[in-house]
Amino acid sequence: MGMDEGGQRRDVVIMGAGGRDFHNFNCLFRHRSDVRVLAFTATQIPFQQGRRYPAELAGSLYPQGIPIVAEDALPELLAEGGVEVFFSYSDICHQQLMTVASRILALGGRFTLPAPNQTMLRARLPVLSVCAVRTGCGKSPVVRFLCHRLLSKGIRPVVVRHPMAYGDLTGRAVQHISSGGAADQQRWTLEEREEFEPLLKLGIEVFCGVDYEAVLAGAEEAGDLIVWDGGNNDTPFFHPDLELVLVDPLRAGDEVAYFPGQVNLRRARILVVTKVDEATPEQLERLRNSIRLCNPNARVVEGRLELSLDHPDRVRNQRVLVVEDGPTVTHGGMASGAGMVAAHRYGAARVVDPRPAARGSLRDIYRQWPHLGAVVPAMGYSPQQLDDLRRTLEDTECDLVLSATPVDLSRLLGLNRPVEQVRYDFVECREGQLADLVFKGLKSIRSR
Repeated sequence: MGMDEGGQRRDVVIMGAGGRDFHNFNCLFRHRSDVRVLAFTATQIPFQQGRRYPAELAGSLYPQGIPIVAEDALPELLAEGGVEVFFSYSDICHQQLMTVASRILALGGRFTLPAPNQTMLRARLPVLSVCAVRTGCGKSPVVRFLCHRLLSKGIRPVVVRHPMAYGDLTGRAVQHISSGGAADQQRWTLEEREEFEPLLKLGIEVFCGVDYEAVLAGAEEAGDLIVWDGGNNDTPFFHPDLELVLVDPLRAGDEVAYFPGQVNLRRARILVVTKVDEATPEQLERLRNSIRLCNPNARVVEGRLELSLDHPDRVRNQRVLVVEDGPTVTHGGMASGAGMVAAHRYGAARVVDPRPAARGSLRDIYRQWPHLGAVVPAMGYSPQQLDDLRRTLEDTECDLVLSATPVDLSRLLGLNRPVEQVRYDFVECREGQLADLVFKGLKSIRSR
């Protein structure tokens, strides 16, 4: 994209959710004097509007940075005409995506979907990519599974995580998370802790941030192989040498109904079907039909997410309050998750409905996502939201909190009631199948 027909600089708005949008700007526009980015719009993630993409990240063409505004500011941004809107967030159903596009076209704007390869950076190390067709398929357990197998072969993986660019972006170009970086933990949101802490326990170094050229440079010095850990159902930021994509039979049909999940489905060399033990035969067959239609050449691995509790007997006959992973049960579209499965499996007397006791921003979450069941989404994008979560958990009458977030909520929130942690790990239906496919794929990677 260059000057328009009259030789004028083109105006652009980037629609995002605090991650992919910044990466698209960095790759496509940061150094383009023929393009003026008017604003980022933000959705999905709370507390993202009203910030600025800072000048230190935006570059010399934007000495004041770039405003980040709510999506409802689009009519004002497009009012002068001739503005091109670049769609830059993930996990949106096709109907909603085309509704967004239709709205922009009706306002006189142009609508663009950048191709994944336009913003994929080339790495010097091999890249093993783990993405999905929806939020909440089980990427994190699969990433841990793969890291464990790589370590057992003497390969030192470094995980590069999809951005979680929340709060103040100043000084966040590169985040290098290692066991020695405890001082940085004060800035972590609950959502960041969910991703970082389980990997740190394995001794894995993690990189993320906002400027993925700089992130990549750091990661290349830290290990033998990069594991790209995707967010939502987004496509990778790095060119993958081996592309794994997770599909979820509990939401059979979503793999072809969401963007860019279907892109991932069609690109994958290995498709990992999780939660097969929880799915019905009809759900599994519907999913397998999608695979046959969209990507018949992909290798398919089936597995489950195995639940474990330290003290399962504590659950039996108790009134339990279930905490679930936030993104999975909000824009991931699931009414509940592993916590609810554990409550039923281990004999809880009753699952307590937390909604009457919801505090502050959590009340807004239940209004925004009416499909949510009787669970508490683990939301902690700000200190205030963490406090709202704490008050909700303490004000709900129950005997036990059953927490399916990887974060130790007792420690983080200082709760005054017992908490039982639900853990879940990926287990293959055919032992050794996934590791065998991965190591064979890695052997075929070009020499660097």
